[in-house]
Amino acid sequence: MTATWNDFRRARRRSRQAWVLLAAGALATLAALSWFFTVGQFLLAEPPPAGPTEAPVLAAGWMKAVDAVQSVPAGRAADVLETLPVKGRAAGNTYDRSVFGQAWLDVDRNGCDTRNDILRRDLTGARFTDGSRCRIGAGTFQEPYTGRTTQFQRGTDSSKAVQIDHVVALGDAWQKGAQQLSAVQRQHLANDPLNLVAADGQANQDKSAADAATWLPPNKSFRCHYVARQISVKAAYRLWVTPAEKDAMKRVLGACPGQQTIVPH
Repeated sequence: MTATWNDFRRARRRSRQAWVLLAAGALATLAALSWFFTVGQFLLAEPPPAGPTEAPVLAAGWMKAVDAVQSVPAGRAADVLETLPVKGRAAGNTYDRSVFGQAWLDVDRNGCDTRNDILRRDLTGARFTDGSRCRIGAGTFQEPYTGRTTQFQRGTDSSKAVQIDHVVALGDAWQKGAQQLSAVQRQHLANDPLNLVAADGQANQDKSAADAATWLPPNKSFRCHYVARQISVKAAYRLWVTPAEKDAMKRVLGACPGQQTIVPH
């Protein structure tokens, strides 16, 4: 009888120990899952490709700011995003590039067209073509969308490798408020250095007229600046965002809550 009781007590003790171990294992699993979904997934993810994390707007001494509809509000990009109207897209079948004026006007009246101004601003060691004080013939390009560094050389085919991207695509702007702008304001939007970056030709083609809900730069380290720049442009020209676009912007800015708007200076 005594042996049977002792066996029973030992069995109960082993059972309690097993439950304690199971509970500890479950807690450890929950803690591991919580760590992964809050911090770990970002630490374990592949590091973003090397490349610029921001891009300039103006170059002192020879570039001038373009008059927008209103000044870019200074402050956190996430806060300014909350001030943008949220609506669906307007009809896009009336869009034509000509509604934004002739491509690459000299809106800031510095004597050079916008495309060459942006190439001169964004290329390292930019060199003019012989006999010109505007046309950029060559330079080193640290491309923001892909993170790659390439050599730019002007030519019929080689120039296509480096294109000038509208951060807020003109087709997107047309469907989100630009139809209400005057012709001059649309010209300014299309030539505003705030809304322009030199970009990899293929990346620019992949983006097309997409907003942040459907396209973001492959170079993840540039996304905070990119989204903040889109918000800044939309605020400056009183454009709106769609619900899906706003959600995508908020997700990006969640990784950089201190990101500021891009104020030309």
